[in-house]
Amino acid sequence: MQIANGIYFRREEIFETLNEGEQYDANTPARDVKIQYKSTGSIYEGQMRGGFREGSGNMTWNDGARYEGQWDKSYACGKGIFYHADGDIYDGNWFNNKCNGFGIYTNKKGARYEGHWKNDAQSGQGKETWPEGSQYVGQYEQGKKQGYGTYSWSDGSVYQGDWVDNRINGVGHYKWKDNRQYYGHWHNNDMHGMGIYIYSDGVTYEGQYKEDKKTGYGVYFWTDGRKYEGWWYNGKQHGLGIYKDPSKAKVKYGLWEHGKRITWFN
Repeated sequence: MQIANGIYFRREEIFETLNEGEQYDANTPARDVKIQYKSTGSIYEGQMRGGFREGSGNMTWNDGARYEGQWDKSYACGKGIFYHADGDIYDGNWFNNKCNGFGIYTNKKGARYEGHWKNDAQSGQGKETWPEGSQYVGQYEQGKKQGYGTYSWSDGSVYQGDWVDNRINGVGHYKWKDNRQYYGHWHNNDMHGMGIYIYSDGVTYEGQYKEDKKTGYGVYFWTDGRKYEGWWYNGKQHGLGIYKDPSKAKVKYGLWEHGKRITWFN
């Protein structure tokens, strides 16, 4: 998200009108003015009281950016709309020249954020949508997805769970478009830690993951009742394991390496 503060709302502009010596009196009615600031070339057209922009007014900068809204002591404060030079628009609440409170930011390419802001950054509950059909509904902090949220992709995949620093981190549920599902722990967008993975055909794995692959101890269940209990590495059976087939009343102990059984033990 672009932010308005920094390039715009310059302090030099405030001092220009204050240096004219007009006294501020809150009980004095605001007067309508049109001013072009010598320091920046920007133009203010609106209400002013005691040398301060106060009330309603429009500010236009040399690059075409424009703010239309409320002012308090020369600061954008209250309801206002900021039109960025490149076509992006923020419509919402302001405090001290920054987006604060509830607001809607629309990107010229079609992306849209609707939610809460703190000091020009998305903060709190919000909803972000993209033109291809994806959307995120959840919590933000300092402009990043942080906390609990739901991300829906345009292909039908959905993740519900924890986020840290704009990435899937913590505990969550991911459902792919082909109905595969994973419930468990995540780290930097990877399945990592304990989890349950259910394939679209009903086959299930319950156990440990590392960097998106079965690694550690886990149990693999076939839909016909068979199961493997044992060790995994890099997504494959690796180490000691137990194979059980209830239909044949068999329990076998074996050794696997990289997904291949090496031997059975008596």
